Formats: sequence, structure tokens, C-alpha cells
Amino acid sequence: MHCAFTFLYLYVSISCAMSEVSLKHKIALGLIPRIGDINARKLVSHLGSVEAIFYEPYRNLINIPGIGSGIAKYISERSYLDTAEKEAEYVLKNNIRTYFYLDNDYPYRLRQCDDSPVVFFFMGDCDLNSAKILSVVGTRNATTRGREICDKIIGGLALGHPDLIIVSGLAYGIDIASHKAALANNLQTIGVLGHGFKTIYPSIHSSTAKAMVKNGGLLSDFLSDALPERNNFIKRNRIIAGLSDATLVVESGTKGGALITTDIANSYNRDVFAVPGRPDDQWSSGCNSLIRSNKASLVECPDDIEYFLNWKPEKSKPPVQRTLFSDLDESEKTIFELLIKEGEQTIDTICRSLDIPVYKLSSLLLQMEFKGIVKCSPGNVYRTV
Repeated sequence: MHCAFTFLYLYVSISCAMSEVSLKHKIALGLIPRIGDINARKLVSHLGSVEAIFYEPYRNLINIPGIGSGIAKYISERSYLDTAEKEAEYVLKNNIRTYFYLDNDYPYRLRQCDDSPVVFFFMGDCDLNSAKILSVVGTRNATTRGREICDKIIGGLALGHPDLIIVSGLAYGIDIASHKAALANNLQTIGVLGHGFKTIYPSIHSSTAKAMVKNGGLLSDFLSDALPERNNFIKRNRIIAGLSDATLVVESGTKGGALITTDIANSYNRDVFAVPGRPDDQWSSGCNSLIRSNKASLVECPDDIEYFLNWKPEKSKPPVQRTLFSDLDESEKTIFELLIKEGEQTIDTICRSLDIPVYKLSSLLLQMEFKGIVKCSPGNVYRTV
């Protein structure tokens, strides 16, 4: 009996150690300088396993197609294995899920994309292989009309598709409007980050990010301590485009990250939709151009998206009733009454009028947005719905 227990203990210990080593090497593969996601896959395929890469002699590595002396030198140095080990400890400690491209549950939509990340990290509770996933992108300078369109389309889709997941980038403007609209309609929503999990950028969206982890999640292919840099946001756009069935553009100028995302989505043969706008509206010029050049299908309402994607809505059910006034706590009632009496107000004005600390007021207003009681317009101006 004692021998059997000892054998079981050793087996479990060895299995755990092998699992940790495997995770370390998966992360390390994504850290090799200049290798890229495509060459990383070729390297694994050539050598037969991830671990084998880090024990292959330099003289053999230089002869592998696509590798050459430069990348072979980086691989042979193996200095990043220590970094990978620390990152493995961090993700395990913080209950962060690691997805590797050879894992069975790696998102099948991303698997279809040649340049999808060989490894990425996910914090939350969400099925990345869900039946219906829609990305929503647009300008950071969203207008009131743009935010209302997000509410209208996402709210409408939520009625017939409660399993829908909304993906965006947690940025200012249309990104954060789409995340908030999803949460307000009890849909899961995923934010794809251009940095690691130790940072939330912009920091003003931290409260929304926390809510998303509970109903959706945050996704990143950067190490936990990576800071938000311009090129990171361009790189993360391929995940926004690849993780979903289609990409919807709500307001965009003639340049910007939203149009980069649509170009990537088109290269993946994914559907792209755009909401049209007035000819003289600078924040509709990008959408109008996409439609005019046949790079996007014109959509104006949830029904259009259902038609193009052949999504059959569930049996109609009564609209979700917004939170009643009686469900608000005393602080929320006070804010609501002020906005009813005075009309729309900036957050600074509300803060002064009610003598509520700004950090507490921001949290209260966010919860009221989720409940469908107030709306936030550009400039942190709030009004009742």
C-alpha cells in the first residue's frame, strides 16, 4: 500500500513538472526574436515538438527553411527561457488561461488564420469557440450617433441571439461603447488588448474591464508586463478580425485602426459590415469608402447582420425590462434625480453638485449605464435614458 502511494505521488509530481515545462516552452516559442507566428509553426512542424526547438544544435537550425543564421542564433541563446518561466508562474498564479495553437480548444476561427498567435493569454470565463462572435470597431472619436448605433444594433442582436459574443479593443470611442452595450444587454464581451495584463489602457476603462472579466474576458498575446505601444495595437487587430465571424465598422475616418482591422478581415475571407453616414461627415467617410469599394456590406440594423450571416434568431421573447427606479440604491437615485431635474451634466458638475468623490461617482455612473438608466456622451456628459 505504501509503495503504491509513493508511486502515485511520484507520478503526479512528474506529471505536474512536465506540464509546467511544457507551458514554459509554449510561451518561449512566442518570445523568439524575429521568428514570427508563421515561421514558429514551420519550426515546430520540422522538428516534431516545441521542446525539441530549444535543444536543437545551431548547426542544424541554420539549415531549416525560413530560419537562417540570425534566428538560429537567437534560438541557441535560450536567454528568454527564464522570462518564459516567470511568465508561466504568473499566469498560473493569476488563473490566466494560456492558449497554444496546437491545443484542441484553440479557437477554430483563429486556427484558420496563418498569422494568428502561436500562443495567447485569456482572463475570464468565455467560450472562444462560441457559435456566434461579432467584432465591432470604429473611431476613437465616436459621436453620440455612433454610440446610439452601437446600442441599437447590439441591443437588437441580443434579443434574438443571447449567446452572441461581442469583441472589440477596449479603446476610446466605438470600442468601449460596444463593450458597454454588450454588458448592458447581458451579452458576453471580449477585449483584445495591445499590452499585458498588468496594465489596463486607457485606465479610465478599468471598471468596464473588471466587469468584462466576469461576463466575457480580456485577451492578449503580449507578456503580462508589456506596455501599450503603438505597434502593439496594430498587431492585436489581427486577433479582433480573426476571432470573429464578421467585423462591423461603426464610424471611421479614412485612416485608422478600424480600417486596418477590416483589411485583415477581408484577407481572412471574413464578412465585413459598415454603417453608412452622411457624405460630409468625416467620421463616416471611412465607412462610406468601404461600402463604395465593395470591401464591406451596408448595414443599418440588426436584421441586416442576421441576413448576411444567416443567423436564425431564437423564438421571439419580450424585451428585457430595464432596471426600475426602485432597484437603484440611494446614491444612484440621487444622481438620477439630479439628471432628471437639471438635464445632461458633465461628471465634474455632478461631482460638485452632489459632493461625491470622483472615483466613487465614476463607479456609480458605470453601474447605471449597465442598468440602462443613463447614457454617457463624449466629454463625459451624462443624461438619463
